[in-house]
Amino acid sequence: MEKTAFSRHLDLSSVRISDSFWNEKLELVRREVIPYQYDALNDAVAGADKSYSVENFIKAGKIAEKIKNGESVPVFPTDKWCYDENNSPPEAFHGWVFQDSDVYKWIEAVGFSLINHPDEELEKRADELIEIVCAAQLPDGYLDTLFIINDRDAVFTNLKDRHELYCFGHLAEAAVSYYRGTGKRRLLDSALKFADLICDAFGPDGIKGYPGHEIAEMALVKLFEETEDKKYLEAARFFIDERGKKPYYYDIVEGKKTVYDNYHYNQAHTQPKYQYEAVGHAVRGVYLYSGMADIAKYCSDDELYFACKKLCDSIINRKMYITGGIGATVDGEAFSFDYDLPNDLAYSETCASIGFIFFLRRMLETAPDALLGDAVERALYNTVLSGMALDGKSFFYVNPLEVLPEASSKDSRKRHIRPVRQKWFGCACCPPNLARLISSVGEYAFTENENIFFIHQYIGSAVKSENAVIEIISDYLDSGNVTIRLKPKKSFTLALRIPLWSKKYSFSEGFTEKDGYAYFCINEATEIKASFCPEIRMIKCSNKVRYDLDKIAVTRGPFVYCLEQADNGRDLQMLKISKTPDFSYEGLFITANGFREKESEQLYSDWKEAEMSPVRLKFIPYYRWANRGEGEMQVYVRI
Repeated sequence: MEKTAFSRHLDLSSVRISDSFWNEKLELVRREVIPYQYDALNDAVAGADKSYSVENFIKAGKIAEKIKNGESVPVFPTDKWCYDENNSPPEAFHGWVFQDSDVYKWIEAVGFSLINHPDEELEKRADELIEIVCAAQLPDGYLDTLFIINDRDAVFTNLKDRHELYCFGHLAEAAVSYYRGTGKRRLLDSALKFADLICDAFGPDGIKGYPGHEIAEMALVKLFEETEDKKYLEAARFFIDERGKKPYYYDIVEGKKTVYDNYHYNQAHTQPKYQYEAVGHAVRGVYLYSGMADIAKYCSDDELYFACKKLCDSIINRKMYITGGIGATVDGEAFSFDYDLPNDLAYSETCASIGFIFFLRRMLETAPDALLGDAVERALYNTVLSGMALDGKSFFYVNPLEVLPEASSKDSRKRHIRPVRQKWFGCACCPPNLARLISSVGEYAFTENENIFFIHQYIGSAVKSENAVIEIISDYLDSGNVTIRLKPKKSFTLALRIPLWSKKYSFSEGFTEKDGYAYFCINEATEIKASFCPEIRMIKCSNKVRYDLDKIAVTRGPFVYCLEQADNGRDLQMLKISKTPDFSYEGLFITANGFREKESEQLYSDWKEAEMSPVRLKFIPYYRWANRGEGEMQVYVRI
């Protein structure tokens, strides 16, 4: 690793976003999504699946009080993934085993939002919820409502399935966000107390286990960054070093042999430093890879960093949809084999793309590479934004590239494909994940070190960095033009990502180029104009992707476009785009010359040239699909 290239993302308080596109999203999250999700967590959204999240913390608080007073408390089973009124008594835990994490992600989103836009009423509501959360914590620091409510003696006995360390990870990330947003330590102190318990319980002389669902690794690093206490960094490293060692920890629990053998599912098949292909549950994978990248950087571990680079290559070049979606198969919500990217069966979980962005940002902080910055952009502007309706009140868990509503209702293989967004989910990881990422989008645009300021994403902003006061005036998404005004505090270097989709680009000042970034020496107040070319392009897949032979996708700048039934009628598979499309860009949509094949009722017949009628095709940005009712959609079109 080249340490001189290391950088760190800016604290959100140093970034004031002025970008019209992103300000709209930030305000949508603040005004609509965060309040709506608060209602969902409190089971107050009519017609939505119940969350039970806040209810569980209230129950756990009562148990904690009884324990404090020396009163006896009941014991219930902890042997399920999900508990509801049909399989658990009213006083027991309800919901998925990781239900606590939804509350933590909501608090984290609030913390980020308060940095962007102070809001006394929202802060008061979050403070009240934090009190409910902290009241549930046991005296030794333990805080997980499933085990506090159901069985205190079962703590840390099923790390593979019961998600205690996963919930802790989201607690830690929420605590840091809220502390940075408000200066209040109540939740941070609770998170640190739980982290201390984990540091004491796990290690060479303690439990030699590791999380079944990763995130604790990067969360512990975040606590290290906040406190500078190295024990948190060492705990994160321990989890990564122990993972995948033989004999497998999951095989030997309390001396009993388990029947578990799907180690690829949670990336425990081998030690992370030897993992070169992205496999298993996609969200777990990218959360682990994020922690690996953190440890590689802070511990100068070249072996671990090499694995991270190979994993990036595996995902970007063989396992990523054109929309930035990852995790192609519903079977295990997982990465599939290389080049297996079906459109109408795609899983492409919203959380997976969000976690991928976490991983990519950490890799960019280690070594700038335009390929990684482009992957962040692709995931952000397509799959991530697709996960939320334009009004912020319904959500996609799964983000397919082709939808036939009839198949979703009648074909069990496609039941995970929803043609319309849902109000909420019993397993509701994606909506609060969206809220926290969008609220913190400023952390993904810029990084810096003592000598270099990097612009990875061209989001209009006013930035106060250690090197300069910087204003970014961005028309990047429309014209491709960006103006950067700089008032340096000292001489430094400005580095601008050159988007790979821009075949032509120019800058108003001389520059050197390395790894897809343009470097400028800044010695005085100056203005640099960047001009990129967001032309409409027809993109094909590798011919190893069997589903997309003789098909293309339409893109413009960072956006992928799609066809919808609302604009183009039914039977989208009958449409072809002309090889001379005569594209027209009209803001929110693109039109092109194409053809509609004449329908044939006969199941089999002798081959002959299909009869075609000319049509004008209309494409909309992929992230905007399914906002006009139920209908067909497809990204790839025949050519």
